[in-house]
Amino acid sequence: MNRYYYDLHIHSCLSPCADNDNTPNNLAGMGALAGLQIMALTDHNTCRNCPAFFEAAKKHGIVPVPGMELTTAEDIHMICLFPTLEAALAFDEEVGRRRILVENRPDIFGDQLVLNGEDEPIGTEPYLLSNATTISVEESVPLTEYYGGVCYPAHIDREANGIIAVLGALPPSPVFSCVELHDGEKESSLKDQIPPGCRVVVGSDAHFLWDIRDKDRYLELDDTPYSGQLVRNRLIEWIRGGGE
Repeated sequence: MNRYYYDLHIHSCLSPCADNDNTPNNLAGMGALAGLQIMALTDHNTCRNCPAFFEAAKKHGIVPVPGMELTTAEDIHMICLFPTLEAALAFDEEVGRRRILVENRPDIFGDQLVLNGEDEPIGTEPYLLSNATTISVEESVPLTEYYGGVCYPAHIDREANGIIAVLGALPPSPVFSCVELHDGEKESSLKDQIPPGCRVVVGSDAHFLWDIRDKDRYLELDDTPYSGQLVRNRLIEWIRGGGE
């Protein structure tokens, strides 16, 4: 077992509300300076910068996790993580079919930049990524699992797009194996809202480079014989284990 400091909720410059300096290489470099070993890229309703982030993370000794912050039909944010790039990009295509297409206004919302592994722009997303999809909370978990991933509510301690603020409580269905807090100190005040055995992770929801926090929260994972893929697999298994 080895200790891995993590941040499983980070946005790149593809997210409309994130800074253009949040390039894959800048994110990975800042994570390394912060002492992180695992970082998940979770842009709004897309995984298209995950391939570039994988390249960048390799340069900085970070284990990258491909992910997405899905906005449900109820306007609730859900974290979706996957063991492989292929699974994440297949999920990206599925979500793409379920998005409500509203033309982006870069002057208002941001540029939504798609980059390569050298942080060079290779495209832009013309439609706003942060608005709701037609995927419900009820559907989000089984749909993510169909593509081999895990799905859990983001920042349940926040008013904006937090599942408790929107619904009043965690719903009885689907059963979540994990929940995310933005502020770890709020865990005790929310203990009555979190089902017994449910995993709790803390994410920065970084939209600017300075949002990435110094190492604090960690997981202990069995990584023998070591590979980045094994660490990702063990991470997904650990999150799923909260539902047992």
